Amino acid sequence: MTDPIADMLTRIRNAQAVNKKTVVLPMSRMKYNIAKILEQGGWIEKVEIIKVAAKKNSSSAFNEIKIELKYKNGQPMISCLKKVSTPGRRVYAGKTELPKVLNNLGIAIISTPRGLMTNKEAKKQGIGGEVICEIY
Repeated sequence: MTDPIADMLTRIRNAQAVNKKTVVLPMSRMKYNIAKILEQGGWIEKVEIIKVAAKKNSSSAFNEIKIELKYKNGQPMISCLKKVSTPGRRVYAGKTELPKVLNNLGIAIISTPRGLMTNKEAKKQGIGGEVICEIY
C-alpha cells in the first residue's frame, strides 16, 4: 500500500456508508494522531489502541486502532473526507494561505514542524505545512 492515510480515510467513508459503529485499522502514529484530532473536533466518538498478542508462529504483533464513529439522527457526522496531499502530488500551504474548509465549518489537517494540527490551530500559531486532508 503506497498511501496508508488514504486507506484510513476510505475505510472510514466505507464504514459510514453502511452505518457501521466501529472501524479497525492497522496502527501507525500518524493515523492515530489524525484520529485524535477528529475525536477532539467532535467528528468521531472515540479512538483507542488495541494491543494484539503475537501468534504462535509469528515473532511480532502489530497493534490496531479502533475508531468508534459518530452519528446524529442516523446520519454520519462526517459528510466528506477528502485526501488533499498524495504521494505523487504534495500540497503545501504557507501561514498566509492555509485552506478554509466550507467557510470554516470544516477542518483541514496540516502536518507542520510542530506536529499534526487543524488549519485553525496552525493559523493561531502562525505556521504552515503539508495539507493532509479536509473534513466536513
